[in-house]
Amino acid sequence: MSQTVKAAIVQTGSILFDTDATLEAMKAHVADAAKAGAELIVFPEAYIGGYPKGHDFGARVGSRSPEGRDWFARYFEAAIDVPGKACAQMGEMARVASAWLVVGVIEREGGTLYCSVLTFAPDGSLANQRRKLMPTAMERLIWGFGDGSTLDVTQTPFGPMSALICWENFMPLARSAFYAQHPVIHCAPTVDDRENWLSLMRTIAMEGRCFVLSANQYFTRGMAPKDFHPIQGESADTVLINGGSCIISPLGELIAGPVFGKETILTADLDLTDNVRGKFDFDPAGHYARPDVFQLQVNTTRQGIAKFEAD
Repeated sequence: MSQTVKAAIVQTGSILFDTDATLEAMKAHVADAAKAGAELIVFPEAYIGGYPKGHDFGARVGSRSPEGRDWFARYFEAAIDVPGKACAQMGEMARVASAWLVVGVIEREGGTLYCSVLTFAPDGSLANQRRKLMPTAMERLIWGFGDGSTLDVTQTPFGPMSALICWENFMPLARSAFYAQHPVIHCAPTVDDRENWLSLMRTIAMEGRCFVLSANQYFTRGMAPKDFHPIQGESADTVLINGGSCIISPLGELIAGPVFGKETILTADLDLTDNVRGKFDFDPAGHYARPDVFQLQVNTTRQGIAKFEAD
């Protein structure tokens, strides 16, 4: 007998540098998705904490400006602690909606920021915390690197659920580490709004024989403070991130989206028997694997600069 999960992607943007206001907006979006019957709700990369696209933080090769340091301090202030007040608010949103909630955040630990994805269970608990392994290009200036300790799926009643953030999805070995855990749903929070992103999402769906939910921001200059000056332009309606969210079946077929150029909520009923149908002729971690020829070694040890041991 088929099990169906109602999934929703919220395509929206942060209110940049105003985390409290973004959380209030998120609460309304979660309520709207819940009214549509969603049991799983996915938000984009860096939704809480923001993605300051087009800003350089005053950095050049070999130099940083005092103004850039001030911008980083402002960005750090907008980030969240995990656990913390913002996590408790998001957990309550999941509990009220009786839904699984997946959201991209900027989290802080010590003096470092991480681009992460948090997954909350319908009871409001934090079920998973993943840190982006490899920030891309200028992201490496403002974000630290995650490690293998968070490369685990979220166990849900409908099966294992994986998540890779933006260009982590281009990393074949990162994908393989999750395929080995047999996800039925793969979440891909992102800010990559190029049309060719869709080809990667379809590839992952077909490789993993899993549903893929890619949630992207729709973010305009008007959603940032007046003193934020992105390279793309100063007009309030200048689009900085143009969406492109989509939902794809285990055989690579488009179920919803991609949608560009506006805020929206995409929904779809996921028939989880489609995962089994897809694996009839291809299972990347089962009958189509060749562990006698290929094996992946994953270091899941949490990394740190010091190891403290009792005498």
